[in-house]
Amino acid sequence: MKKLFVILALAGVSLGAAAQETNADPTLKYSVATNSFWSNWFIQAGVDWNAWYSGQEHGQGLARSPFKDFRANPAASVAIGKWFTPGLGLRTKLQGIWGHQVNNDVKDGNFNSYWIANEHILFNLSNMLCGYNPTRVWNFIPFVGGGVGRSMTHNYYATGLSAGILNEFRLSRHVALNLELGWNRYEGDLDGYDYAKHPNRGWDSHDNNLYAELGLTFNLGKATWDKVPDVDAIKALSQSQIDALNAQLNDANAENARLKNLLANQKPAQSVKEFVNTPVSVFFNLNKTNIASQKDLVNVKAVAKYAKENGSKLQVDGYADSATGKAAHNQWLSEERAKTVANELVKMGVSRDNITTTGHGGVDELSPISFNRRATVKVAE
Repeated sequence: MKKLFVILALAGVSLGAAAQETNADPTLKYSVATNSFWSNWFIQAGVDWNAWYSGQEHGQGLARSPFKDFRANPAASVAIGKWFTPGLGLRTKLQGIWGHQVNNDVKDGNFNSYWIANEHILFNLSNMLCGYNPTRVWNFIPFVGGGVGRSMTHNYYATGLSAGILNEFRLSRHVALNLELGWNRYEGDLDGYDYAKHPNRGWDSHDNNLYAELGLTFNLGKATWDKVPDVDAIKALSQSQIDALNAQLNDANAENARLKNLLANQKPAQSVKEFVNTPVSVFFNLNKTNIASQKDLVNVKAVAKYAKENGSKLQVDGYADSATGKAAHNQWLSEERAKTVANELVKMGVSRDNITTTGHGGVDELSPISFNRRATVKVAE
């Protein structure tokens, strides 16, 4: 059992090192969002054809073909596992049922019931080398691991190593066809022959089990990975929107301060003339007809108050930016924006009969582009 613990410890270190290397990729070519613990689990079931090369064959001169009747037998397997990244996973696999001792020159073999339980580290080289692709038809997945086995016929236990190649062929999002080729190298008594009583030397001092397997993989729950969003692009977009809003607010504050200064320092007639000839702007977001900020209505209220007190008529002009949208749609946007501001003036007490609205379609009069998405209010001359 000590060998088994050493094997599993080395496997854990290898997995950790590989995961760090993948995450350290500065290009972020294969970056995906981390899934929950319950995602990317799978179960497998298959049928095997396995051939035993026993540790007692040394010097016997037995035929080496895996298809000899005295050497090969059918078997079965089940496994459960989880992918921790698109390229790295773990699975626990149980396989076995029937096998042969191959240790005599009569070549007739001996029946032996057995099972082998292995822990495998899976390396999806298709995802590692070519990038993650959820619709890839063929995934090439080498694996290594180790475990423990038992001869149920003779009640012997053994530890060993395992390696092989798993080929997965995608049938649907949750089902894949498996073709697996593997090698189990175990201590020399798993085939039912007591190695301690009959020692041998060299490569053949271990029991070697070669197998070919055909089966199915069933992916459980969420079986895909989401690409990591482009955080830098999102930040840049958000910052540009913040900058545009700040510029809009600064312009509105500057206009408000200018009007206050005129009213405070000039003669009433002159103040009214400047006030009358200065349109007040109300801004809108892209493709919207509702006012972006209620703060824009502060100056509109001043114009509405003047119009009510003096019985003046008001002109409302709507605009869209010509850089986005078709001309017909921009014309509609500009008219609707003018109507929106006119409705606000009515709410402020201005008679509808004293308000004229005009839509000017898409324009590029102001910079940045967002400032063209507006409606203006002024006293009609």
